[in-house]
This record gives sequence, structure tokens and C-alpha cells, in this order.
Amino acid sequence: MPLSKIPSAGFQDNVKFKNIIINGDQSIAQRGTSTSSLSSGANYGATDRFKLFGVTFGTWTMSQSTDVPTGQGFAKSLKMDCTTANGSLSADSQAQISQGIEGQNLQYIKKGTSSAESLTWSFWTKSNKTGTYICQIRDIDNSRSISKSYTISSADTWEKKIITFPGDTTGALDNDNAKSFEIRWWLVAGTNFTSGSLATSWSSETSANNAVGQVNLADSTSNEWYLTGAMLEVGTTASDFETLPTDINLMRCKRYFQTKGTSLSPNAFTNNQTVAMGLARTVSQAQCYMELNPIMRSEPTVSGIGTLSNLKCHTATGGNVNTSSIGSDGTPNRQQVTYLANNLTSGLNNNEPIRLYGDYTITFDAEL
Repeated sequence: MPLSKIPSAGFQDNVKFKNIIINGDQSIAQRGTSTSSLSSGANYGATDRFKLFGVTFGTWTMSQSTDVPTGQGFAKSLKMDCTTANGSLSADSQAQISQGIEGQNLQYIKKGTSSAESLTWSFWTKSNKTGTYICQIRDIDNSRSISKSYTISSADTWEKKIITFPGDTTGALDNDNAKSFEIRWWLVAGTNFTSGSLATSWSSETSANNAVGQVNLADSTSNEWYLTGAMLEVGTTASDFETLPTDINLMRCKRYFQTKGTSLSPNAFTNNQTVAMGLARTVSQAQCYMELNPIMRSEPTVSGIGTLSNLKCHTATGGNVNTSSIGSDGTPNRQQVTYLANNLTSGLNNNEPIRLYGDYTITFDAEL
């Protein structure tokens, strides 16, 4: 498929890509391959687009693994490893692996109309803990939800799961770049989420109906859970996993998160390595730009990592970058992000071209 035929706005083209889930084969991990000591809140701890959200659910390591089902064409999986157990869950205990989906990428499922499409969710999973697990689709725009159960039958054995969800004729999805769907793999659920009846048909979301029957994966430090080959598609049957070239998969992920920096380079940093070009705005301040490709989903949150303060002006006595002034240019969906470099060598002329160099990493986050 020629890259020129793929839309620049994150490569979201539902004619060419049947899989609604991005990075379902867990092959992209821009943030790093492992994060430990996860015990609360929302964390993108390993593979791109897959978020762990948890409340009082023990402590976990989230990682990209090479343990995959044999002969299925996968090289990576997402692994959840319990490192501190919680065998007595509180009512609000919960943990899910989730992915948010933009409303503008879901218009073709015709939700909220009499022609609403069914969706089939398929994936490979493995755990030492057998029993009932819950998958859930949440309609954020209309506060509606549906949940289905699946069973891990054999311990420590890769199994393929296929779940079909009926179309929902109530509640159209917003046609914008905000989160309209959230898909969830439940791992832990307290009584706030299990005390009702499992919502196996679309209905107004009631927390008590979200995860009825869910096993407690947090009850032992021996517990692990793996995921790969995740696919959500229109229809009532599951297709073979839709494998995308790595470059296309990476660009789809970069719509939501990307990094720039010399510390990402395999080559040793040298003072001649330019990292940004810009103009002097005062005798001691410069304004520079970094182009982002592809255009991100929305104005990103920008932060510096590592030795960002070592960026220098083009003169040997240039000053440090003021990290507190790093930020976007204030306009959503722009390809450039502005930051300021303060305390530069005195005597710079207004609009004088300069270059900055150093060893740094800057992250740009536009996740849902």
C-alpha cells in the first residue's frame, strides 16, 4: 500500500484497516519495554496504546514480552505480572487493560441507528490463573456499556478467544477526535463492579454490572496474564489477525505519543549534532521548533526527560534551556511544538538564527 494513499492524521482509515484496535500485536513500545511497581492510577507502562488503570489492586510489572502463541506469526505480547498480592479486595478495587478509540474512527459502525453493526473481538491470552474474565466496551459519549465473559480453561496455555457484541441502536457517537469507545480487559474487580448482573446487552452503564464473575488476578504473586493478537472488527465472525508493516503501525501509534531526542540515537552524541533550529528573541532568549510527524491527535502534553538542560546555543558559552518553559505552541493539531531557551549568551540579535544541541529526550503525549 503506497504511503501516499494513507491519511496523514494518524493513519486511521477504516476502509484499509479493519482492526479498530491499534498495536494489537504489541509490537510497538515507544515508552520502554517494562515498568515495575505499578499500584494505582493510569499507566502506559509498556506497549503503545494499551493502558493499565487500577485502584487498590496490588502491585504489578507491565512489560513487553517475547512469550507468544506458537505458529501464529506474533513476536511480542503484553505481560502483566503481580508482584505484591491483594487477596482481600476492597469494594472499589479494580484493574483493567484498556484502549481508547476516537469517535471519528467509529462512524462506520453506525452506532445509534437501526443499521448498527455487530462487533467481533478476538485475541490470544494466557495465564496461570484459570476461570472467568470479562471484556467490556464502554460508550463514553452516551454512558452506555456492554460486557461479555470469556474463560481461561488451561493454565499457562495460549488460548484464542472470540467474543461477538451486538450492534447498539441507541446513542450515536460523536464525530470528533475525542474518546468515544473504551475497550477493557478486566483483571481485578471489587464488589462495586460485581454485585449486579453482567450487562451482556447494551444498556446505560451501571458499575455493579460491569465485571460480574471476574476472577481476582491479584490474589497471588505467582499470577501472570498475557495478551497479543487483539482485534476488534465489524461483523459476527473473527478474521485472521490483520498484520501491518512496522512503519505503518508505528505511525499510527505516534498520533497519540511520540518522542524526540539525541539520547534515542544509537550513535554517541557530539557537540556538532544539531537538535533544533530557531531564532533569538532577545539578547538571552531563543524560540525553537520541533516538527512532529504525523500530526498528533490533539495539542500534546510536552515534557523533558534526561539531560535536557544541557542543550546549548551555537556558541561555546551558550546557556541552558529553561525546562519550565517547554510547551506546545497552543494550537491543537499543529506539527510543531515550541520551547524556549533562556540564559543564552548575551549579545544575541533579535531574529538571529541559532541552533541548539545536546543530549535530551522530549515526549509529546496526546493519548485519549
